[in-house]
Amino acid sequence: MASQPGSKRVRRRERKNISHGQAHIKASFNNTIINITDVNGGSVAWTSGGSVGFKGSRKSTPYAAQVAAEEAARRAGEHGIRKLDVIVSGTGSGRDTAVRTLQNMGMEVTYIKDVTPMPHNGCRPKKRRRG
Repeated sequence: MASQPGSKRVRRRERKNISHGQAHIKASFNNTIINITDVNGGSVAWTSGGSVGFKGSRKSTPYAAQVAAEEAARRAGEHGIRKLDVIVSGTGSGRDTAVRTLQNMGMEVTYIKDVTPMPHNGCRPKKRRRG
């Protein structure tokens, strides 16, 4: 018999057994997004300041990045990940806190790479706020 129209098939999260992975940390001015992937780039677990319960301007705080990193490390540990290569992008306030929290949660950080895009004097930047 065919499935009922309107019924949604729930995709079960299968438990992968991976020992080595990558943590992609995107620290913007509004939020910190942490994505744990395998070495091929397939996503294993992700969290952000907003997904762990912070709203508005509290998403951009270092504490929100710490809570998000703890949750990401816990979810990655369920898949057996113990070693991480950390790839950091962005200039937000939560980038250092997220890396430090991943180390404190028992993950062995093999290297930290900064891939923040920096112009070699390309486009003119947006107008700056005056305070």
